[in-house]
Amino acid sequence: MQRDKEAVNHEHLMEHPFARSTPTVERVKRLLEVVSAEDTVAVLINADPDSMASAMALKRLYWRRVKKVSVYHINPIRRADNLAFVRHLKIDQQPVKKLSPSKFTKWAIVDSQPHHSEQFAQHRFNIIIDHHPVGPNIRAQFVDIRAEYGANSTIMTEYLRAAKIKPSPRLATALFFGIKTDTDNFVRESLANDVNAFRYLYQFTNMNIIKKIESSEMTRKTLASFQLAMDKVKIFHNTAFVYMDEVQDADILVMIADFFMKLAEATWSIAAGIWNETLVVIFRNAGFRGNAGKVAEKAFSHIGGSAGGHKGAARAEIPLEIIRDANKGGDIEKFLLSTFRAVL
Repeated sequence: MQRDKEAVNHEHLMEHPFARSTPTVERVKRLLEVVSAEDTVAVLINADPDSMASAMALKRLYWRRVKKVSVYHINPIRRADNLAFVRHLKIDQQPVKKLSPSKFTKWAIVDSQPHHSEQFAQHRFNIIIDHHPVGPNIRAQFVDIRAEYGANSTIMTEYLRAAKIKPSPRLATALFFGIKTDTDNFVRESLANDVNAFRYLYQFTNMNIIKKIESSEMTRKTLASFQLAMDKVKIFHNTAFVYMDEVQDADILVMIADFFMKLAEATWSIAAGIWNETLVVIFRNAGFRGNAGKVAEKAFSHIGGSAGGHKGAARAEIPLEIIRDANKGGDIEKFLLSTFRAVL
């Protein structure tokens, strides 16, 4: 670990993302200059369709430019649709526990930033490409963060086009689905750039695989979780809130939060639960004035953990011991209800 930290420290570091006016061609040129033919590159992701597709695109951009690119995910992949995505598109990646740092000379992170996870923070990255709000102390040789974009796959698609690389059907299908899911079919915040990338990729995309992945969302386990959520949901003002207590997988909270946005009465949906000794809270907002990212920060940033996101979608993760201290050991559901009533 010390070796790769020192290697990054001796390179010219960007201390802020590119200016918006920087042409994509120039960004790609700089991205390709970060590596040499002798490099081995580790790409770290928090695996979902957008991040997996982005990692595939970076691997394609570095094809024949480096010795090897390997992708590692920090989270278990349990959602049925994400597993179908991996299976049908033959995603080449490994869990981070199989990572041997000494084997790599360059480090990249896509669709996330180092402060998003302790597992990311252990590394010094040469390359950071993301579409979430810019975090603190972002420094790397290459930093491209565009918080206004709906999907990181859009950024990667623009890189490919600027590099004059036509995506294979497999890569195009992955990027297409990454944009589709992260914009929630363009219901969430997005730009014309997202729409243009989506339209460009359509001509190369295998729509039958898209349909198969989308039809693989439900399992018997997720049905049981949905039934419990419907029994526990509470509606106040224009908000659907459910506290699921212990969950086997944090991804189920994302599915539940998205599900309750279908309620005609709800402009806010919040799903919370405990996973891996951490309180995970998923926010969704469909109102004109509300901002899910700012609400998440307002609710939890003063007590610790991580909280933030976009106008329409956000996430908070707070260690359970911090929540217990803040709540003085009281009922977590009541604490959350009180908190959200105060900030919404």
